[in-house]
Amino acid sequence: MTSPTAPALRVERPTHDADIAIEAVDLVKRFGDFTAVDGVSFTVGQGSVLGLLGPNGAGKTTTVRMMTTLSPPTSGTARIAGHDVIAEPDAVRRNMGLTGQAATVDEILSGRENIRMIGGLYGIGRRELARRGDELLEQFSLTEAANKQVKSYSGGMRRRLDLAVSLLASPPVLFLDEPTTGLDPRSRSELWDVLRGLVAQGTTLLLTTQYLEEADQLADDIVVIDKGKVIAHGTPMQLKEQAGAASLVLTVSDAADIPQAEALLRKTGAEVFVDAGARRLTTAAGGLADLNRVVGWFDESGIAVDDLGLARPSLDDVFLSLTGHRAEDSQNLDSDNPAADATATATDEETNR
Repeated sequence: MTSPTAPALRVERPTHDADIAIEAVDLVKRFGDFTAVDGVSFTVGQGSVLGLLGPNGAGKTTTVRMMTTLSPPTSGTARIAGHDVIAEPDAVRRNMGLTGQAATVDEILSGRENIRMIGGLYGIGRRELARRGDELLEQFSLTEAANKQVKSYSGGMRRRLDLAVSLLASPPVLFLDEPTTGLDPRSRSELWDVLRGLVAQGTTLLLTTQYLEEADQLADDIVVIDKGKVIAHGTPMQLKEQAGAASLVLTVSDAADIPQAEALLRKTGAEVFVDAGARRLTTAAGGLADLNRVVGWFDESGIAVDDLGLARPSLDDVFLSLTGHRAEDSQNLDSDNPAADATATATDEETNR
């Protein structure tokens, strides 16, 4: 949620390129001998979405903590809405919102009471707070549940309320750390629609996620981090192209035809991968010309085919090619590096005393 350190109505004038909403400049974070983030740099244009991807332990959450003033960088810096996180931390907090991996709203209070409480911390006037609260409850489809205790909300409703609270001060920049973790597919899709609406209104988003589909759906650009370093940066399409050529995927109707189908596909000159249980064969393809040629071969062969088509590389293929394993292999942990995060929290609390 947005840090309530000052009234929301104060606006500072940015001191750098007005088209850049978020900028990381050679960010480094060390915990003793362990380097969690090692020279991370990127920029995010106003009104766009950056997806920060990487396996657990890659440094995503640590990077977000530095960019939101929760953890001081060992070296390097970041600028949010033109304000330096080291030199102007208060201005940074007034220009950003943060939603973490777990909802931070009070379960005992109602949705409306949560909004009143946080709005009061911001110093928002009662009349303006009532107007803004009603507006956000409507925007996030929470009006009917506004006066119910949050403990009665579904996981998706809690996440939407958490987002609503983080937007009370109308920040131009919003950080979302694993925003749909633990949500069912329907709730995740609904939250995606809400985020698209925020971007359409001009909000800049930086989201960390391990759901490759989520990054593909929402992000204009993607930065892939592994072992604390940026290992790839580009649009979803650019990263997919780096992962390799398209694949031709064929499913035969009868498993007995797999050997003959494999022999036909080998005529393309590429290696053929066989999933006997699914009756599916996959091989590299250059495009529609290869597909049309294969269609002709199978039409002449008389082999019954359930499905035949081209499949472009997915972001999961990108993740695999860059990090050596698929995203689902690292989705069981809750943070980048639990030990490092614990050290970071203790260290930062000591530093801020």
